[in-house]
Amino acid sequence: MIANLIGGFVAILIGTSLVGPVSTEVNTNAASTNTSGGTCQTAGSFPNDAGCQLYASSSWGATVLKLVPGFFALGILGIGIAVTYSSLRQAGVV
Repeated sequence: MIANLIGGFVAILIGTSLVGPVSTEVNTNAASTNTSGGTCQTAGSFPNDAGCQLYASSSWGATVLKLVPGFFALGILGIGIAVTYSSLRQAGVV
């Protein structure tokens, strides 16, 4: 039981520490504005900006990509719930 709690705690700790960097990377790569503040209009208008290239080539792809941090956080929440439930079940509480 203690091993499950420690393992779950480590997984949650690592996961929550990665939410910020994942969110930053996703927002950078799925941005609808370029790094100098201009709005992406057409593919190739900002050839050196990966975020504009993704948004200009597939705006729905950029929108879906922005959902990644939310699902990442839901996955971490699921791990926490699963670890808690399994530990309580082994202890005979549930």
